[in-house]
Amino acid sequence: MSSAEPHISESTRSIIRQLDDSAINRIAAGEVVERPASAVKELVENAIDAGATRVTVEIADGGKTLIRVTDDGCGMAPEDLPLALSRHATSKIDGSDLLNIHTFGFRGEALPSLGAVGRLTITSRAAGHEAAQIRVSGGRLEPVKPAALRMGTIVELRDLFFATPARLKFMRTDRAESQAISDTVKRLAMAEPAVGFTMRDVSGGGEGRVTFRADPLPGDLFDALHGRLASVLGREFAENALKIDATREGIRLFGYAALPTYSRGAAVAQFLFVNTRPVKDKTLTGALRAAYYDFLSRDRHPAAALFIDCDPQLVDVNVHPAKSEVRFRDPGLARGLIVSALRHALAEAGHRASTTVAGATLGAMKPEQPTATGAPRIYQMDRPSLGARNSAYAAQSPGLPPTSSFDAPPSPGFAELQTAYSGRVTEPLTGSTAPGQLPAASEAAAPGAEQLPLGAARGQVHENYIIAQTADGMVIVDQHAAHERLVYEKLKQQMTETGVAAQALLIPEIVELSDNDCACLLSVAEELAKFGLGIEAFGGNAVAVRETPAILGEVNAEAMIKDILDELSDQGESQLVQVKIEAILSRVACHGSIRSGRRMRGEEMNALLREMEATPHSGQCNHGRPTYVELKLADIERLFGRS
Repeated sequence: MSSAEPHISESTRSIIRQLDDSAINRIAAGEVVERPASAVKELVENAIDAGATRVTVEIADGGKTLIRVTDDGCGMAPEDLPLALSRHATSKIDGSDLLNIHTFGFRGEALPSLGAVGRLTITSRAAGHEAAQIRVSGGRLEPVKPAALRMGTIVELRDLFFATPARLKFMRTDRAESQAISDTVKRLAMAEPAVGFTMRDVSGGGEGRVTFRADPLPGDLFDALHGRLASVLGREFAENALKIDATREGIRLFGYAALPTYSRGAAVAQFLFVNTRPVKDKTLTGALRAAYYDFLSRDRHPAAALFIDCDPQLVDVNVHPAKSEVRFRDPGLARGLIVSALRHALAEAGHRASTTVAGATLGAMKPEQPTATGAPRIYQMDRPSLGARNSAYAAQSPGLPPTSSFDAPPSPGFAELQTAYSGRVTEPLTGSTAPGQLPAASEAAAPGAEQLPLGAARGQVHENYIIAQTADGMVIVDQHAAHERLVYEKLKQQMTETGVAAQALLIPEIVELSDNDCACLLSVAEELAKFGLGIEAFGGNAVAVRETPAILGEVNAEAMIKDILDELSDQGESQLVQVKIEAILSRVACHGSIRSGRRMRGEEMNALLREMEATPHSGQCNHGRPTYVELKLADIERLFGRS
């Protein structure tokens, strides 16, 4: 026997054995139940499929020692309980059409897999039947017995993976597993706004503490979804999200996507659903990234909750036992719909920037003094006593009577105190300005400009920031960042209208490729030609690069071709040439825009504000940073303790 051959005897080599059900279930559990969060996902999906309107999830020790899911669904009859613990037994499909799936579950693997690796107890009651209970521990099934339950089903899983102790070594900390379970429940809560969800951690015994709660929200789809996203992702996401609703060739995309200025440092706020099923699909996430690529820097990621609704025949959900991966019959259609719908919504948002920009600005103005426990102290401006206020008023304006009570009328402003305020400027304004002096911005503003979204310019500070007054607050504009975006959008529009100039190569560059790569590249030759990259077949598996985009200057054609092929292989389409061209346009816009340190006249400032209001995407610069900050008058007054 060669040393390279495995040491297996001839008798062993020829024996084929049928594995028993217990071993089969443990093997299947390795695919279906990877960690406690996987078990919670399967059980909650079963509850939703059963028509539950409220689902309660209770866990202990990160789900390792206890997972209990309670629902008010249709329940199961006593005679169905043993069958529910058999492999590939389900009431959700009849097996005739595996491409027409309308439920979360359909494989009939979850319950027997859980019973094979843990201690599983199912208590259920269906309409017209008495409640019953069945137990299975490590694959050993016990007989059905009567139980007490008003309605629905309670599934209790204890000591997960006790029957496969090797799997326990791969578990993370209780906190990490609890977080994974919470994320799973939240994704399902977003998928089903009409269902109420409660999650409790009962590690300490008793009723435990509620870690997540979302009440059912029936009614209009978008209203319910908006309310559910606010409770799951937070009010800030709901305030800064754009409504998405588009349909193409039988596929509907709806949901909410956040403004570019409300972005995250990692892809942790991206939620994608196909026919209400939470999925992780690189085609869809790639489309989401492509829709925002022109508005975010590389280290920022968009936030979105997007739902694709289509005929089940157009998508295969039976790709993996975990059912988190899907395969579209036409992936290009789904990808194109996401990109076009998001870009259209972002363009319609115009100059709008996220409210978190103002919140961060106000937060920067508030000192954070840690408390004795180390937590940040909530900022509150000190309010002087009545005596202190009277003394201050007397010192600043001796001629005015002291304030007698907190219910007194508001204290006089600068207009009333001008005779007593020695520092007030009293020189009259003239129609002309001295050399090197800026005219008053208010004189250059059109009547009623304060009622416009970005208001009327009132001045410029540090030769870079425009201060504008709106009807209910003020706006601070970064003149360089704002003008950079305006110039960039104009350059892109010109490129769209006139096309990209191509530069013919004196000697075409020949690139050798494989059969598949050559065919793939030639299939998108017409699209690449729109961006100035001219290629054609050169015989065999070679292509000839005859033209390159003139704006890119001298390029390595072979390296570009191979990068394009990598994108085509990974995402199904390539935007490499367009990205490179727009990166050049962005640099041109940066160098051609108003520089920091330049003084602007009043009419220039107001013209910039009006152009921002009329230009899409002007709320953020080419690098994804905000171009302006809006502060409401009420926020400003709070800074000074006036409210």
